[in-house]
Amino acid sequence: MIALPNIIVTLLVGLASGWLAGLVMGTRAFGLIGDLLLGIVGAVVGGLLFHYLGISALESLGILGNILTGAVGAAVLLFIVRLTGLHA
Repeated sequence: MIALPNIIVTLLVGLASGWLAGLVMGTRAFGLIGDLLLGIVGAVVGGLLFHYLGISALESLGILGNILTGAVGAAVLLFIVRLTGLHA
């Protein structure tokens, strides 16, 4: 079972990652839930991307590395959404 503090940290990292990606990509805020979902999905995308590129330097930064990984993944997602024209 996942401990409550771990869930809270994951949600906060996701929120920070989504917000940061939206800021960097110059998109309007998606709101609390939108930023949270973007950050969590972005963390998965960023983690896979960094894994396949052989980048592991951010792991040593702890929670900051997690936020940066999530933000990069979320920015990639936002870029793909812009390319496909699926944004609202």
